Amino acid sequence: MTTRRAFLQTAGLALLGMGFAPAILLGAEERTYRIRKGDTLSSIAARHGISVAALKQRNQLKSDTIITGQRLIIPAAGVSAVPRSVAPVPALSGIIAATRSLKIQRGRWKYLVVHHSGIEAGNARAYNNAHRERGMEHGLAYHFVIGNGRDSGDGEIEIGPRWLKQLDGGHVRNHSYNQHGIGICLVGNFEKRRVGPAQLASMTMLLDWLRKDAPLGTRPSVTVHRWVDRNHTVCPGRYFPFDTIKKRYA
Repeated sequence: MTTRRAFLQTAGLALLGMGFAPAILLGAEERTYRIRKGDTLSSIAARHGISVAALKQRNQLKSDTIITGQRLIIPAAGVSAVPRSVAPVPALSGIIAATRSLKIQRGRWKYLVVHHSGIEAGNARAYNNAHRERGMEHGLAYHFVIGNGRDSGDGEIEIGPRWLKQLDGGHVRNHSYNQHGIGICLVGNFEKRRVGPAQLASMTMLLDWLRKDAPLGTRPSVTVHRWVDRNHTVCPGRYFPFDTIKKRYA
């Protein structure tokens, strides 16, 4: 716990020093989103599990024209269940394309271990730097990181070097789970809030693909950090949808 707490404090300070701005607080479950090149109202709405009409109404938009760098207010989606078709397809298509070129040992990956970062700031690059500063030779402890819209896209799935190089994880105490477990980290602190709909949808899509369609030669079981390292962590937080995960992946 002490090591993890030290990492979170260090990462948080590092991110502030790197110029990441604090999140803007809005109404219940609302958030802001900065438009990126290639975004459309339709893709943004789908990514956040809302309608284009709701997005336009909340931002008083009279047309579908948006510009890169513009900020939008994303209204609350109003759902708590795992969305079935909210996650952006491009997020997963990139994972699929990258995985096709990898030499994966069949039957190696037996577990999919879900984590939260414990802090609201960060992305794969920031955590990779923080983990290297802690002396981790291969950097980022996880294989995938799913953004929360702050320092990467909301629901954006980032591929870590450990996946691309097919290396053991460094995300749990249990050696067997590091050796045979794919680490998936959702950016955020779910001790304090619930998982957002876009992150939840991307996580579900990634877990489904890794279990059913990825060329792993096995069907990994889904678990979370605190179920692996019992009595050592609360990760991924009290507001993580444990019951939903149990039902879906029983």
